[in-house]
Amino acid sequence: MSYRVKIDPHRCKSCELCVAVCPKKILEISDERNELGFHVAVCRNEQDCTGCLACALVCPDLAIEIEKEPDK
Repeated sequence: MSYRVKIDPHRCKSCELCVAVCPKKILEISDERNELGFHVAVCRNEQDCTGCLACALVCPDLAIEIEKEPDK
């Protein structure tokens, strides 16, 4: 089973809570900035996502969605 991590760069304020709670350590703060000047969170190695939702649940700005990918 695979999952897609969607991070809305317009909502992210670089609080790093998602980075701290990710059990697979696949989230990080990028060098890219949003229109408010915050560095945005990105998902590296999305194929390692377990779909635990920890990042989405802890995000205070509801900037993260986890979608289940259809089986191929």
